[in-house]
Amino acid sequence: MNRDQAYALMTEHTPSESLRRHMLNVEAAMRWYARFFGEDEELYAVAGLLHDFDYELHPQEHPAWGVAYLREHTDTPPEVLDAILGHASFTGTPRTTRLAQTLFAVDELTGLVQAAALIRPDRDVRGVELGSLKKRFKNRAFAAGVNREEVVQGAAELGVDLETHLGNVLSALQQEAAAGQNTQGT
Repeated sequence: MNRDQAYALMTEHTPSESLRRHMLNVEAAMRWYARFFGEDEELYAVAGLLHDFDYELHPQEHPAWGVAYLREHTDTPPEVLDAILGHASFTGTPRTTRLAQTLFAVDELTGLVQAAALIRPDRDVRGVELGSLKKRFKNRAFAAGVNREEVVQGAAELGVDLETHLGNVLSALQQEAAAGQNTQGT
């Protein structure tokens, strides 16, 4: 499974543009952390792109349905499958690899960054400042669907302090937007 195959599978199973954008944002954050840790960027990208590909069509069975599908129909590496299962706390799947820890750590946080971009007049993530993101993180009424406890837990599991983690994910999405990728709020 490579990035192009993962992208095709994600778009095939995900009609919603907003969910596609979320997975592209998670991919960007995963790539950023792969470079940071000196890990396999393609592997991290695949995990980011596929982590929610089944959510829209199979929400009650997510992520088990997606992992079963990937096992049966693709050559997705086992560590990606474990990371996908582990990003959903309710599965009880332990996050024992850096890949799994990274996916869990960035998933919710990308939603907060995206929401912070969407309230800007230009809807552009490149204008979001870390100080503003920190304030939004503390305001539980803002992007109320973002599980702050999981963001804190994810940063701790990854071994990165929370403020640094917020800055890393913000930087990842800003760099992707600057490169012309689809991580802007529009």
